[in-house]
Amino acid sequence: MADRDTDRREIRAIVAEHERGFNEKDPTRLAAHYRELSWAVSARGVEVEGRAAMREQVPADQYARFAPGHVEFLGDDVAIMHAYVSAATADGEPVDVGHAMIKLYVFARSAGGWEVVARQDTLVRP
Repeated sequence: MADRDTDRREIRAIVAEHERGFNEKDPTRLAAHYRELSWAVSARGVEVEGRAAMREQVPADQYARFAPGHVEFLGDDVAIMHAYVSAATADGEPVDVGHAMIKLYVFARSAGGWEVVARQDTLVRP
């Protein structure tokens, strides 16, 4: 059986890197932990497929704070996690834009470690 505490730390570190890539406008960092063949659906309903396409998804005028939720393991090599996302300034201060977002991540463990294989973003009212 895998060390779940270590797995949780690794998964949360991936989401933290995603947040840093988003806020630093660094497409390589944003997409680094996505599997080459991966999928995401944005809060606007736009489907994105593949790591290369993920690198193109860095909006120039948006910043956010991510709060990772519980990591649930669906097997030894598959996990899901919610991240609760709120708008922020470039300095990380909260901004009220009338909504927040929940990201649902799906992770799979490969020979190189955990990777994001899918992500679904959903707008929610705070």
